[in-house]
Amino acid sequence: MLESRFAEALARLPDYLGSHVLVSMVAMALGLGISLPLAVFALRRPRLRAALLGAASVIQTVPGLALLTLFYPLLLALSALTGSLLGFEFSALGFLPSVLALALYSMLPVLRNTITGLSGVSDGVHDAARALGLTRRKTFWLVDLPIAMPVVMAGIRTATVWVIGTATLSTPIGQTSLGNYIFAGLQTQNWVFVLFGCFAAAALALFVDRCLAAMETGVAQRNHRSLALGAGGIVLIVLAALAPHLARASSTYAIGAKTFTEQYVLAALMEQRLRDSGLTASRREGLGSTVIFNALASNEIDAYVDYTGTIWANHMGRKDVKPRAEVLKEVGEWLKEKHGIAMLGSLGFENAYALAMSRKRAEALGIRTIADLARHAPQLSIAGDYEFFARPEWKALKAAYGLNFKAQRQMQAEFMYPAAHDGEVDVISAFSSEGLIAKFDLVVLDDPKQALPPYDAILMVSPGSASDRKLIEALRPLVGKIDVETMRDANLRAATGASPEDTARWLWREIGK
Repeated sequence: MLESRFAEALARLPDYLGSHVLVSMVAMALGLGISLPLAVFALRRPRLRAALLGAASVIQTVPGLALLTLFYPLLLALSALTGSLLGFEFSALGFLPSVLALALYSMLPVLRNTITGLSGVSDGVHDAARALGLTRRKTFWLVDLPIAMPVVMAGIRTATVWVIGTATLSTPIGQTSLGNYIFAGLQTQNWVFVLFGCFAAAALALFVDRCLAAMETGVAQRNHRSLALGAGGIVLIVLAALAPHLARASSTYAIGAKTFTEQYVLAALMEQRLRDSGLTASRREGLGSTVIFNALASNEIDAYVDYTGTIWANHMGRKDVKPRAEVLKEVGEWLKEKHGIAMLGSLGFENAYALAMSRKRAEALGIRTIADLARHAPQLSIAGDYEFFARPEWKALKAAYGLNFKAQRQMQAEFMYPAAHDGEVDVISAFSSEGLIAKFDLVVLDDPKQALPPYDAILMVSPGSASDRKLIEALRPLVGKIDVETMRDANLRAATGASPEDTARWLWREIGK
């Protein structure tokens, strides 16, 4: 199994590494193009210098993932504005927000070190330069810059390592990177992928850093060989990474996936259906609920699977709960009327949010329903995925049952189930189609007040592809063909060793039966 997973990781390396190198190098080029001139301009302007360093320091305190994520809605709104005013829109998903956020992230060490290095040139050196008849411009290029170069290069090297490392966090906003290994590995518990992604990113950062160090030595010692080796190394890694990336034919369709195992499996299944129909497709995985919906509505992706309860509560803002068939019908109508999104139909199973406990713990406390749980909640702890406690469903549960837990934790979705089994937490926000419920002997608590809406898995197509007959004909055979028991088995396979691609092929064979 380890050999097959390692082979799969190697097979994805050209795509992931090429995209990672491209976004990192463009971000660094943009960051340097802004930071170096600003540092020189602000050198003898104390107020501007303080303001620039202060602003860059504030940006540096923002977590990398948050900075990357914030750019997506900003660019999405800007794209809509340019579309209405100027008649053109641009892609707000993936590359552009990643480049802008990473460029900002690179600025502090470059600004600070450039200002520090240039400020450190003594007045005596300047006096000697003037005595030799050098103009201010010649003094800068021939005296100040060579003296400050070691400090400036140290800042550039620091910024480069930061950018390459932080670029792994661009996966949730749709940018393919070495972070795809890490996010996919965490979701499917493929630790070979996680380690492979970490080592690949670290190796890339170290290699580029050593190339920059060689260039720094070459400039300082006027060693043309060292300078050429450093520059050649960077050119070599860029060409080696981008050559397969640029040579690959672009995909006609993009399939989206959220951040949990079931989504990876269903996205792989959809991609395989398209390829078997003679169409080209790629996947955008690890996207958050809001990001992926907005990406579909703005034609950044062509199709993905969502859930009626998520659309009902999060996007439609509905707080009432109706029968399953009515919710499905109203969601389909709203998607079409409001966004032009086509709902092809339900896949045939429901993946509802639910509260679950260890069977042993629930029986000991006599808890069978969420109403029973409410009486014990002040003595218990609950864990949810990264979205759950910010979603309307959690507010609805608290309002309906008066839930008030002793402690509240967030963790990776796949880690919640063993945590509940081992007693690390008492209650978790589970997914009803998750195979790990049975594996870890958990019990799903009944919702007698029906505070949670139904969650039919629905196949949705973007406005731009809603009339694409080839796409729809390739995907329609999935509608109504997957029951919840089969999906649970598929999820369990993917969570216990099988790749999403292998699981998707197994799932298609089961559908054929």
